[in-house]
Amino acid sequence: MNAIATFVFVLFFIGVTILGFIAAHWRRGDLAHLEEWGLGGRRFGTIVTWFLLGGDLYTAYTFVAVPALVFGAGATGFFALPYTILIYPFAFVVFPKLWTIAKRHGYVTSADFIHARYGSRMLALAIALTGIVATMPYIALQLVGIEVVIGALGFDTTGFVGDLPLIIAFAILAAYTYTSGLRAPAMIAVVKDVLIYVTIGAAIIWIPPQLGGFGHIFSAVPPAKLLLKAPDVSSLNGYSAYATLAVGSALALFLYPHSVTAILSSSSGNTIRRNMAMLPAYSLVLGLLALLGFMALAAGVKDMPEFAPYFQAFGPNFAVPALFLHFFPSWFVGVAFAAIGIGALVPAAIMSIAAANLYTRNIHKEFVNRNMTHEQETNIAKLVSLIVKVGAVAFILGLPLTYAIQLQLLGGIWIIQTLPAIVLGLYTRMLDYRGLLLGWAVGIATGTWMAVSLKLAGSIYTIHIGGYAIPGYAAVWSLVVNLVVAVVVSWLVRVTGMKHAEDRTRPEDYLDPVEG
Repeated sequence: MNAIATFVFVLFFIGVTILGFIAAHWRRGDLAHLEEWGLGGRRFGTIVTWFLLGGDLYTAYTFVAVPALVFGAGATGFFALPYTILIYPFAFVVFPKLWTIAKRHGYVTSADFIHARYGSRMLALAIALTGIVATMPYIALQLVGIEVVIGALGFDTTGFVGDLPLIIAFAILAAYTYTSGLRAPAMIAVVKDVLIYVTIGAAIIWIPPQLGGFGHIFSAVPPAKLLLKAPDVSSLNGYSAYATLAVGSALALFLYPHSVTAILSSSSGNTIRRNMAMLPAYSLVLGLLALLGFMALAAGVKDMPEFAPYFQAFGPNFAVPALFLHFFPSWFVGVAFAAIGIGALVPAAIMSIAAANLYTRNIHKEFVNRNMTHEQETNIAKLVSLIVKVGAVAFILGLPLTYAIQLQLLGGIWIIQTLPAIVLGLYTRMLDYRGLLLGWAVGIATGTWMAVSLKLAGSIYTIHIGGYAIPGYAAVWSLVVNLVVAVVVSWLVRVTGMKHAEDRTRPEDYLDPVEG
């Protein structure tokens, strides 16, 4: 066991745990009300929202998986950069509008908006269930970051004793989330993001000189990993796959319930706009983070005998921990691993709260007890957030890691099917709820079929058009099918004169205010 690194790691962990409980008294509000517990009272300003969204979107799995993908697959791993650039102009335009409508009507989830906009309980239920199911493997994958650093600190990660640190970490997370709601991850996100900036800054300054500079680092990367494969006459090869991965990931990212929850917790539409202008700073960090994969290749960490058992256990996910263990003193290894560990807790907390909000508002209140008081509503949400965390721990402990990663591939394919209802619904009522519901179902089925046909080993599905083989992200192909079905069925509904459901929102709700 690396005693010094473990001591520093535990020290930071204790610190954020204390912060999590203190957060209940921060920006005081009635935590018996779901808006206060689950959305922080919609009072988070520009700075807090920036840290919260950063903590929400750039997770421990990102910290581990992006450089691991670059380490294992090369240039393809850099698709994460353009997609995080593409998402912000999209979100700048779309999500202040959603915030405005949610604020005026007291909506807590995107499914609340769907129910009101289209007058369909079943469409809202479909959106809620998609969000919950897509979130579960996402929460479970946050444990990957913790598991890797616990192993890197020298602990055995097999058997019940190996699982104990994960169980303890999530028990503590469950306790302060139950007490403080969204305020806890919002406060802890500040610590997490500062640690990540410090860690990445130190790595970029310290490691390259030890490896002979960036020129030597890039020259040490095999040519096949340095560039995408060029297209030939019959196939677009890596180009179309890369482009659709970037576009599809960008469209899907802010549809996840935890992203919507962070957005709706903002104090104004302009707070969201300012954040969309500022958040590309995280993309810079992500680019530097991805370079760690090339640094690990240049350093040859996989061939170092002391790391062989870890690479056997964790695969490419151990590339970043190995890099820090090799180049930094033990005390800074503890800081870096704390950044990864805390980077798992923040998004996991937000995700469990978001899933609880969806269940409470759009399943329990709609189908079980329509007459819940605010206090009953919040108590249900607290209980469900606990169940979600327990489920996530059971998920990762009961299934091999590869299954969690494979199900996360499906998560992206599924969540993007909510885009027509949520995003297009903010601009038009041309699409009928029957068309959207059928489009959603066909999109889910098509995307799942594509992923299963790939044996859940990847999400790049090749379609054949006019003699060309076009590989692309299955989420994008299935979204196209979804949209076609939604448009055709909505047109048939209109042509046949079928009755339209009531829209409980008002035209003035969709005007973009500039105050705040």
